[in-house]
Amino acid sequence: MARIDNSASNAYNAVMATITVRNLPDEVHAALRVRAARNGRSMEAEVREILAGMATQGTGTLTPAELQARAAKRYRHIPPGVSAVDELIAERRREFLKEEEEYLLRKRSPP
Repeated sequence: MARIDNSASNAYNAVMATITVRNLPDEVHAALRVRAARNGRSMEAEVREILAGMATQGTGTLTPAELQARAAKRYRHIPPGVSAVDELIAERRREFLKEEEEYLLRKRSPP
């Protein structure tokens, strides 16, 4: 009679981390479900793929030239003569005001 050795399975489970995501908005859950189906994966596998890609993205060191090229590509919409720093500050202020407005709307509306 064959015997199943669970030590390999236990060793595998011992080194794999597990996370729980609470309070995931329904629209995010639905989008993940659609994305997973589109890619032929389970939702768990899709989330694992997304996390692995994001966690390892950009872990290398950029040269100054590469960093400058990325910044130029990212902020190519800024007209010549306008400071990228000023534009970044203005962009962050707009984001903050939008977040604040959304927060106040949520706070005012009953559950």
